[in-house]
Amino acid sequence: MKAKSIGLGTAVLAAGLLAAGGVWAQQPQGGGQNPMDIVPEKMPFSAPYGTPISLQKAQEAVQAAVAEANKRGWQLNIAVVDSGGNLVTFTRMDGAQLASITIAEHKAVAAAKFRRPTRIFEDAVQKGVAYLTTLDGVIASRGGIPLVEGGKIIGAIGCSGGTGSQDEVVCTAGADTINK
Repeated sequence: MKAKSIGLGTAVLAAGLLAAGGVWAQQPQGGGQNPMDIVPEKMPFSAPYGTPISLQKAQEAVQAAVAEANKRGWQLNIAVVDSGGNLVTFTRMDGAQLASITIAEHKAVAAAKFRRPTRIFEDAVQKGVAYLTTLDGVIASRGGIPLVEGGKIIGAIGCSGGTGSQDEVVCTAGADTINK
């Protein structure tokens, strides 16, 4: 009698596993199609690089960003890089956190080199696009914005020291002096 109940239990377990295996086989692995398998018709973020930003324009962008931060009572670090990702000017507002000095520059460099706002990386990582974390130089935090003049990237601005949304607001004020 004991042998029959073990045999019956094993049969029920095997039937359950087979049924479950059939359900699993019908489900797409990883939640669906890999978004990296989609081939776009046009190259995204393909604005060409232009003549590097001048010191005067970089300083004007920083001044606008500082004015926005002061208006709101925020202390930030603000960096502007040229189209090659090289630092042109930097400002650390009184009271801005020290850790954000390099982060502001990193955001600006990533925005220039990858030709897109760093918020794009943040949004992608939030959606689970983990491969981005394998790319050298990516920073998945908003607050880095390319500076575009005449359809060409001449540099980028990066802000850090507040929340991501605060950094982005201040960065946008600086970028608006050029991105018109």
